[in-house]
Amino acid sequence: MKKNRFSRTRVFTRFSESLRDTLRRALALIAVLALVLAPAAPGLYAAPSPAKAPVPMPDEGDQDGCKLSGPIKHVIYIQFDNVHFRRDNPNVPSDVEQMPNLYNFLTGNGTVLNNHYTPLISHTADDIITSITGVYGDRHGQPVANDFDYFSTPTNPRFTSSFEYWTDKIQNAGDPSYYMITPEGKNAPAPWVSWTRAGCNVGAASTANIELENVFGDISTVFANDPTELAFAQNLVNTNFDGAVADFEGIAIHCAKGNDVCSQANHGEPDLLPDEPGGYNGFKALYGHLFVKPVISPGAGPMLDLDGNPIEDTDNPPNLGFPGFDPTAAQTLSYVAAMQEHGVPVTYAYIADAHDNHDFDWNAQIVPPACVSDPEQGGLGPGDVCYVAQLAAYDEAFGKFFARLEKDGITQKNTLFVITADENDHFAGGAPFNQGCDGVKVPCVYTMGNQTVIGEFTTNMTGLLATEPTPPVTTGFDITFDMSPSFYVDGQPSAGDSLARQFEKAAAGLTAVNPRTGATDKLMVAMADPVELKLLHMITGDASRTATFTFFGDPDYFFLTGAPNCNSACVFQNSGNSWNHGGIQPEIVHTWLGIVGPGVKNEGVDNDIWSDHTDIRPTMLVLAGLQDDYQHEGRTLTEVLEPWALPSSLTGDAGEEFVELAQAFKQINAPNASLGRTSLRISTKALTGSDSTYSKLEGKLSGVTTVRDLLAGQMLELLEGAEFNNTNVPASTADSLVKQAGQLLDYVNELGDN
Repeated sequence: MKKNRFSRTRVFTRFSESLRDTLRRALALIAVLALVLAPAAPGLYAAPSPAKAPVPMPDEGDQDGCKLSGPIKHVIYIQFDNVHFRRDNPNVPSDVEQMPNLYNFLTGNGTVLNNHYTPLISHTADDIITSITGVYGDRHGQPVANDFDYFSTPTNPRFTSSFEYWTDKIQNAGDPSYYMITPEGKNAPAPWVSWTRAGCNVGAASTANIELENVFGDISTVFANDPTELAFAQNLVNTNFDGAVADFEGIAIHCAKGNDVCSQANHGEPDLLPDEPGGYNGFKALYGHLFVKPVISPGAGPMLDLDGNPIEDTDNPPNLGFPGFDPTAAQTLSYVAAMQEHGVPVTYAYIADAHDNHDFDWNAQIVPPACVSDPEQGGLGPGDVCYVAQLAAYDEAFGKFFARLEKDGITQKNTLFVITADENDHFAGGAPFNQGCDGVKVPCVYTMGNQTVIGEFTTNMTGLLATEPTPPVTTGFDITFDMSPSFYVDGQPSAGDSLARQFEKAAAGLTAVNPRTGATDKLMVAMADPVELKLLHMITGDASRTATFTFFGDPDYFFLTGAPNCNSACVFQNSGNSWNHGGIQPEIVHTWLGIVGPGVKNEGVDNDIWSDHTDIRPTMLVLAGLQDDYQHEGRTLTEVLEPWALPSSLTGDAGEEFVELAQAFKQINAPNASLGRTSLRISTKALTGSDSTYSKLEGKLSGVTTVRDLLAGQMLELLEGAEFNNTNVPASTADSLVKQAGQLLDYVNELGDN
């Protein structure tokens, strides 16, 4: 689900190690690595400088319509919540296999990259924002999601959601920063800008933070310059809250400058981006179904989903409009088709998972009958009758969607389709009672009478820390409610502080008796404090939201705070939730990416090319002939693109140099690639070891991060120059940088093995 099941978090700790100590440790390791990495490229050990961005694009817009490269006239981006390309049970077809209309479209017309990964932490908000911007959480502000804590004071951690409109601020005297924040503390560049500057209207349906996410702060943000509209919206919030949600949340159109879609007559509001590089003046947007629907579905009747049902919420009587953040495929794809048909050629959209029973999320007329009668009314196991029925409905929706678009002349010949999932999940459950079931012909059964093998283990972290360690943990703290909670300890102890070390060692030793198997499970899988979090791109420009440490847990367990004892069971099976994500397990961070359209090769399924969510954005822009006003942290996936669709700097011998450099770059820079995975093992050794082991390993990790950042910065400058300025990557420079990346990986691997 998009919103966290438990929406709260409590404590923060700032990493405030002195600058002198940080530099001393980093420089000491650099001196060691200088011997390892020699010969070094010129300037490798120069002082770090801010990431270089392309020359800001002008904000005039394009009055003559959407100007994209070559045959591309439309862009359709769709991101599922937790829909899997690979099988969770070898006997049960995967989610995408059970949607042949989608599977055949992707594999028959384009390429599915099946070796694709998330950032960390692997949650909906971070994953979607990373995908649509091309930068990790350290540069967009939401690495800990779907909620995080910030400290208004050192002893007052405050919970807030990651789902907020792009320009919202936290609005707290102790932390007035932007939710979407750069390392310099500015509002992060918005992902629709390059499209609208090219004259393209951009539509959003339920996609994180590019439309209104709540009707409290978001309304005040976007209607600030329209007192009449603001008063109307606030009154609706007070008198019919659910009606206000249906009217204003989840749907938006960001218009090209001067485009009639966002005219004053259509209730267009200023699309304000206060810190956008190069400025962003004179652009407007429509916020909410209330104002978007008359443009994309003219007429007196309600907007209909692809099955002909009114799009509405679950109230009785229902409110027409945005149905909530668990939209069906038929609802989301209806918005996309309608936008594409009515002057909105670029669309971003989100579709809910299919592995939860949505009986209570969707109206009765759209819920498959199998879900109403299913004994599982929460999480569903692979092959469950409701799970299969919901996927069948999704498949039908995609069939209707592609047929409707083709009738409109919107096909793979003139449209770039990008379809992916935010992350995958770990199934927190046992084998079905009828092992050998395939789900499609024989439904899989996970509950018989009072017995169930399904459900995560809800765990009271407060109670465990108060009862298991010796001495018990008594200092106040909070965590994000998650399978991989971030800890925020009262007093904001810095990395290496004795209080932080006490918590880390205590948390590392926690165990629990597995309610399903009776075995004793170690709850910690890996740990990272701010030193490793920085390497993993999880430290933002707002020091007040930095965690003391992040605890990557056993994927069957879901951690929250509670009573400081275990008088009531500290661990119990919760059959309402059976899919966990947020962790580092391969079944969670390993997801997929499908690309179809002009300039995309038809390779079917590719299992070899390593990619992650940051690569989506530059790949889309290169195909569209556009450029962002900031530097990405991903690279163009040229291996699956036709040479004719690429600048000459990405083809032939120059293209081979680009790919070699890009692949090396990803392995040292991506959180779930080689360096990130190995460094997390080293971090875990440090946090669970003696204080001398901690100091030694943390110092080395800090130095590795410094060297990595310098090396990756040089690589990125060359990669972006080739992608967006048609500048060839010099072979000798690329070879040197690739060699140094390999030597850095060798050093880190040796450190991890010792």
